Amino acid sequence: MHFQSEPSWALQQRADSRDTTCLQVSSLSKSYEGRGIILNDISFRVHNGAAVALIGGNGSGKSTLLRCCLRLVEPDEGRISFLREEITALNRPDLRRFRSRVGLVFQRHNLVPRLSVLTNVIHGAMGRTRGLRRWWQSVAPREIREEAMEFLDKVGLAHLAGSRADQLSGGESQRVAIARALMQKPAFMMADEPVASLDPKVGREVMELLVALVNTERITLVYVSHDLEHATHYSTHLLALKKGNLAINGKTAELCHKDLHAIYH
Repeated sequence: MHFQSEPSWALQQRADSRDTTCLQVSSLSKSYEGRGIILNDISFRVHNGAAVALIGGNGSGKSTLLRCCLRLVEPDEGRISFLREEITALNRPDLRRFRSRVGLVFQRHNLVPRLSVLTNVIHGAMGRTRGLRRWWQSVAPREIREEAMEFLDKVGLAHLAGSRADQLSGGESQRVAIARALMQKPAFMMADEPVASLDPKVGREVMELLVALVNTERITLVYVSHDLEHATHYSTHLLALKKGNLAINGKTAELCHKDLHAIYH
């Protein structure tokens, strides 16, 4: 059985960007004392406009690989290039500049609980702008507030702009986290199990929103998923790790159920 199609609204690779490499990982390895090899000689490319799902069993190295791509975790060996810039060679100031171009969405939404929804979204602009005026909605420049409201509207939460973040449901909180990431105006978005803490119905709604928005905003997406159905339904390309090795690297529509399920055994 092969996955022949994807939903009509899902991310689609644009014809003018199919041959452009956005992210390239070459011979990346990582190990920890006492745990052994976590990632072993991993190499892959991500093209502009792709929606890439990263799957694997518990402890297979999925989150470590995502963090190595941002150098939140330093790889032991290998090279990482983003839009032809070698990330593994960057100093700290240039590394911060690179990270400001990547939107991050995590399982833990990391909102500031006592601040308003709008202020939390405004914080997403701090990577591309300077000044303490980006900390609070009451003093933020008008254009920043308007951008934040626009993204809140896109995630369907403009009516909650004045609410405190700790009053939100889990699904609402993750939608705010997505709006905050979009405020960075990123070229690339990485999501680490973005719906793992949500119930299935809300999880589907958030994934549909996420892939629709990154398509609208023309952003490349790589996301970690523990849910095989989500991985095959919302991606154009799939990477699978097994015991620290890259076991599958291919277009989602060309992969078969048997091969994917074998990753977990």
